[in-house]
Amino acid sequence: MVDEMSPVAFYVQLAGLLTKEMEARKLKPRQPLPSESHLQQQYGVSRGTVRAAIRLLRDRGLVVTSTGRGTYVVDRS
Repeated sequence: MVDEMSPVAFYVQLAGLLTKEMEARKLKPRQPLPSESHLQQQYGVSRGTVRAAIRLLRDRGLVVTSTGRGTYVVDRS
């Protein structure tokens, strides 16, 4: 869960949590991220927060989004 008392923006916290899941291989390369609605429910955040976190992960080169297909973890091996 994101820390509501943290001065760090929710989307940055969420991106960090998802990055840790990628590093732990819970989110595997070339597999899709969970849906926006699933991430909303799992982490207790808004759709805008999920979208901003995914945008940050995309900017960092950790995920790639394919229109109509979803967002996938990049294979960095």
